[in-house]
Amino acid sequence: MSALADPNAAREHARAMGGTVVEAMPILPPQADDLPAEVASDDLLWEETIAAGGYASRALARGSRLRLIDLKGDACASLLVFNAAMPAERLNIADTVKVQWDAYPSAGSLLLSDMGRVLASIEQDGAATHDAFCGASNEASNRRHYGDGSNSGAYPNARDRLLLGAAKHGLGRRDVHPCINLFKGVRIGKDGSVTAHLGPFAPGRSLVLRAEMDLILVIANCPHVLDPRPWSVTPLRATAWRGPVTTEDDPIRTAAPERLRAFLNTEDLYRR
Repeated sequence: MSALADPNAAREHARAMGGTVVEAMPILPPQADDLPAEVASDDLLWEETIAAGGYASRALARGSRLRLIDLKGDACASLLVFNAAMPAERLNIADTVKVQWDAYPSAGSLLLSDMGRVLASIEQDGAATHDAFCGASNEASNRRHYGDGSNSGAYPNARDRLLLGAAKHGLGRRDVHPCINLFKGVRIGKDGSVTAHLGPFAPGRSLVLRAEMDLILVIANCPHVLDPRPWSVTPLRATAWRGPVTTEDDPIRTAAPERLRAFLNTEDLYRR
């Protein structure tokens, strides 16, 4: 590598890497051979594999679908969601849980904002192990568990990875709000005890989110904050495509009065 101290050699080495494909990277232009039958290849918006310990962010239009796949059974997708037009409106985990009378998100659940609107809905869920309680790991928690939690170290933490993703959209530390952790489950007992279901699980479990607003999404793929094992996390695949806006007779929209009200609040925003 000392030869790369020469700028000319470094340039030639960098150019020789053109066209290289590695396991975790965005695919440009996006390509996928396993889209749903009703999705045209021209509607593909995003194809990326997020490395273990990595992060990604993306703006998606209303109606878009985002499919996340836990490729090897040990991914942990810590997710932030913002209203792209006004990022001060963002995912509110407390309202997501209490408004829907359900602490365990699954197929049909909504991700609600702090303004009573539905940001996204879980259209499909093949995992059924998600966490709306524990939030993201941070530098201090990773330092205690692994000996280091810095962004530049071997054991990056989810909160700082989320900060990097948010910064790409002009957002800062105060915008890194409580997240939902997908593919890792936590249950609360009647006595208040916490039981974590952290895997590893069978490879290939997936989830599809439907964007009910124009969104900014930020994802960190770092071990769950309660994971007692040595550093253990595997790649996460993200695929997004254009789709239709939710219709008035959609079964998720009409499943319960509180869900219908959240959709009406969202639709009122787009009626202006």
